[in-house]
Amino acid sequence: MAVERIETSRLVLRRPTTADVEAVFTRYASDPEVTRHLSWPTHRAIAATRAFLDFSDLSWGRWGSGPYLIESRATGALLGSTGLTFETATSATTGYVLARDAWGQGYATEALQAIVDLAPRLGIERLYALVHVDHSASMRVLEKAGFTQEGRLGAAITFPNLGSDQPQDAISYARTFA
Repeated sequence: MAVERIETSRLVLRRPTTADVEAVFTRYASDPEVTRHLSWPTHRAIAATRAFLDFSDLSWGRWGSGPYLIESRATGALLGSTGLTFETATSATTGYVLARDAWGQGYATEALQAIVDLAPRLGIERLYALVHVDHSASMRVLEKAGFTQEGRLGAAITFPNLGSDQPQDAISYARTFA
């Protein structure tokens, strides 16, 4: 079971609660620019954010881990989200999303590094992320955290906020811990 709270030099990563619904919706989940290259649709109603929190509870209940909210250690402000989604007991995917005012400050790299440090302690042997082929900023974050580009996957994932419901190409990045 993962710890429910992780502290880095500037951040606190913590398990979401139902009390976070409005902050998550307002800070990042409802922002079309923030969610542009993500695999989940922009939240148009707070019910979608409640569904995310329900998913979070299910993930934590089944796998002992799941999404984490990212907060500023100095101010307590909600900055975004990251976490782990298990596929098997030894394989998980990760990702991150930050509110616009948190972009370009190294928070994504710092939060992702905390997830990378956590992964082998949970028995994860392969941690990976899929990135839209045009999202170079996210690719740089993954590379800074030691992920290796595995290659381009054709029609691999749907990015619903890019105006198409058709699967699009993505770049696969991974870290292994065996």
